[in-house]
Amino acid sequence: MADPGKSPAPSASSTSSTSTASSASTASSGPAASTARGQSSEPGVVETRVPARLDRLPWSSWHWRIVIGLGTVWILDGLEVTIVGNMAARLAENGSGIAISTSQVTTIAAAVYVAGACSGALFFGWLTDRLGRKKLFMLTLAVYLVATAVTALSWSAWFFFVCRFFTGFGIGGEYAAINSAIDELIPARVRGRIDLIINGSFWVGAAFGAFASIALLDSSLFATDIGWRLAFGIGVVLGLVILLVRRHVPESPRWLFTHGRAQEAEEVVAEAERAVERSTGEPLPPVTGEPIRISERASLGFGTIVRAVVVRYPRRTALGLALFVGQAFLYNAITFGYAVILTTYFGVADGHTGYYFAVIAVGNFLGPLLLGHLFDSVGRKPMIAGCYLGSGVLLFATAVLFQRGELSATTMTACWTLVLFLASAGASAAYLTVSEIFPLETRALSIAFFYAVGTAVGGITGPLLFNGLVSSGRPSDTTLAFCIGAALMTVAGLVEAAIGVRAEGRSLESLASPLSAVGEPQKGVARG
Repeated sequence: MADPGKSPAPSASSTSSTSTASSASTASSGPAASTARGQSSEPGVVETRVPARLDRLPWSSWHWRIVIGLGTVWILDGLEVTIVGNMAARLAENGSGIAISTSQVTTIAAAVYVAGACSGALFFGWLTDRLGRKKLFMLTLAVYLVATAVTALSWSAWFFFVCRFFTGFGIGGEYAAINSAIDELIPARVRGRIDLIINGSFWVGAAFGAFASIALLDSSLFATDIGWRLAFGIGVVLGLVILLVRRHVPESPRWLFTHGRAQEAEEVVAEAERAVERSTGEPLPPVTGEPIRISERASLGFGTIVRAVVVRYPRRTALGLALFVGQAFLYNAITFGYAVILTTYFGVADGHTGYYFAVIAVGNFLGPLLLGHLFDSVGRKPMIAGCYLGSGVLLFATAVLFQRGELSATTMTACWTLVLFLASAGASAAYLTVSEIFPLETRALSIAFFYAVGTAVGGITGPLLFNGLVSSGRPSDTTLAFCIGAALMTVAGLVEAAIGVRAEGRSLESLASPLSAVGEPQKGVARG
């Protein structure tokens, strides 16, 4: 990646829209020149090189703005989940200012939050494909901000549950809007590593939440009824900062040209090209490849989208479900109950569980950070399969050691760190996969669908089922929980090895031809 801080060459200061248009059509002349401007000889049909122009851009400060403005949603989710998990015991104490029990926080509240996230993903995912990425990633963040702020005012269990539902509602919507926008703006050659690092940043929020909970649970610093309320204020402050950055993130040009707004798409790309040239101080590489031809039409109906996902790509649908169910079950059902495991089996004090969780969070983030580039070089299929299978095998080994009583709080944490180093990279790649392998017009709803189904299975039923196993005090019950999670990850890895899609370095349009594409599919376009 080019250094965003590199000083521009003198010629960059004089870059104009004319020079950008010239660079956009360097690769060809004649008909290609008109396609760069979104023109076509057929009425209602747009020929465009927008995807190729975006994919050939060198990495620059323009891309960093997108990553910072959009990718930070995962930090918010990690912060939310970790703070609530580590503060469950404090919320249940006398004098906390809220009438709620520990089990209600770890089971009902957790399930309600996930139910909200699933509902929000489906609702906002549908709207994102109809109304655009930018409108929705501003709206969903606003929903999150209001809900998490009001959570700090909770006084009863029912009100806390309602607030958690709408907090999850906003976060779920963020996933659909954000992941679709990021993949449509990031160059194909680095899409894998960028997606993985962004999705892995969940654990940056988790680590921050773990350390924050240590201080906020210290009764010598904060009163029992104050510390947990301040914890929710952290998310509000961070969310407001993100909201300010997002104001400068553009709408997806890919979404624009499929919704009859080809001229706006060309303007967004032209501005991006000017910004990249100023940042790198070098002329842009030529645009290569054939233009794509899109029929302008209104937003597609829900039935059309479902048929495109399930009927046209049945193997890819099975792949997405396997990956999402495996990772969601592992994380939502087991990992987020880790504080209970530490206190129940190893006698760790409630106020100290954050230290152990912070270590796990670091391991989770290092997985995508260190392995991400391999998903673009070695390839999606071997890396995703390897991460899922490797984490499954390591978790089986952890379960055996735990059952034998050979682990302490420290060694258990070390084992989980190794497991999740691989699992985190694989789980992040699940989001990348479903964002890449379905048509552009269905991208946001596809992400929402797989997130909702996988999370509902692993995130709603999981905590309700495993709370009793983990907190029973019987090692065999917790061992069973570990083995189920390991088995699902292993199965998902085998499915990826069998029917995974080799998407590394390929444009989104070559992986799945847009539903509104005119004429024969492009060379190399997958037909499902």
